[in-house]
Amino acid sequence: MNTQYNDLNQRKQQATPRGVGVMCQWYAEKAENATIWDKQGNAYTDFAGGIAVLNTGHRHPKVIAAVKAQLEQFTHTAYQVTPYESYVTLAEKINARAPIDGVAKTAFFTTGAEAVENAVKIARSYTGRHGIITFGNGFHGRSFMTMAMTGKTAPYKRDFGVMPAGVFHARYPVPQQGISVDAALSSIEDIFSEDIAAHDVAAIVLEPVQGEGGFHIVPSEFLARLRVLCDTHGILLIADEVQSGFARTGQLFAMHHYNTKADLITMAKSLGGGFPISGVVGRAEVMDAPNPGGLGGTYAGNPIAVAAAHAVIDAIEEEKLCERANSLGQTLVTTLKEIAQAQPSLIKDIRALGSMIAVEVETAALAKAVQDYAMQHGLLLLTCGKHGNVIRFLYPLTIPTAQFEQALHILKQGFSSIDLPQNLSNHSEQSA
Repeated sequence: MNTQYNDLNQRKQQATPRGVGVMCQWYAEKAENATIWDKQGNAYTDFAGGIAVLNTGHRHPKVIAAVKAQLEQFTHTAYQVTPYESYVTLAEKINARAPIDGVAKTAFFTTGAEAVENAVKIARSYTGRHGIITFGNGFHGRSFMTMAMTGKTAPYKRDFGVMPAGVFHARYPVPQQGISVDAALSSIEDIFSEDIAAHDVAAIVLEPVQGEGGFHIVPSEFLARLRVLCDTHGILLIADEVQSGFARTGQLFAMHHYNTKADLITMAKSLGGGFPISGVVGRAEVMDAPNPGGLGGTYAGNPIAVAAAHAVIDAIEEEKLCERANSLGQTLVTTLKEIAQAQPSLIKDIRALGSMIAVEVETAALAKAVQDYAMQHGLLLLTCGKHGNVIRFLYPLTIPTAQFEQALHILKQGFSSIDLPQNLSNHSEQSA
């Protein structure tokens, strides 16, 4: 680490709290499409995407042009004070494209957690109930309500005291972990019999593909049976698509892969192409439940971010990024299968839906070793999962083919570089 970075890291430690965990020890200087350059001019291929924010890449030309044009008009009015047509037009675009039965309506906010909290508010207003059921290992945000909804203690809830009441966690169906569809549904019935009556539950919230939880994909059977259960008890079904939305899975929304429809869908991250915007889309009669003033926020649906979101949707459709997500995903899965064939004792599972792809390895130490090798060779990777032993891939769908192939070469070399017996031995000693 050179002197400049040592000085910056020391300043960071002195100026910012340690609770903001930072992965990289280098600092970004500029970025374009799938590449980030640090302050020393070193280039990194970005397979993190700002944590699933950049499906259209860094500084997509359409996004930059839209933002520049909006900057020449106005930057803020607060939509609920002085509205603007671009907000309405964006809502119309989402309403026409979201997998919602019947007439849909959309409200915009700023962050993913804000979208989830507002979905809960809408559900409680519509049903007159208070209970919320979410799932183990799910992630919904860092505000207090969304922390309560998140099914993982460390690092999200640890040390922050009592969470808001009325939130209960069922088991997410993961066959690899021995949690069948029947077992997951039984865990909901257990909540009804042990914790809260079904008639007091406003909504069940799930990620169609768990993000921080390890990219587990919900089985279609479970989703269909969950819909029946919700309808039986008058409970709303909410799909949290903050991470899985906007072409990542090969569809605009992951829920497009299923015949089952949610009542509400939350969105954020890649909707804004790098600008902060989130939203809730849902059945019109549900969305209209809160009284005027019940929804909103000072920066909710900021006009700069709204302009960016229009450009993102246009780019996804004009550049056929859903199709590209499927194509890139197939190539990556082929590479991961080759790695698994060469090192069968290392890889436990490969999970993929379009380009929402993860590989689960034996230990967190092994995942970290691959991540470190990749970083040293110019490839930025993220890990996730209950035990930190899952590597996830969130590359821009606009990445040039040659750069993508080079990144996969680095990935293969990273796995090949691992001294498997020694790593597993070290892990066993640490566990003991």
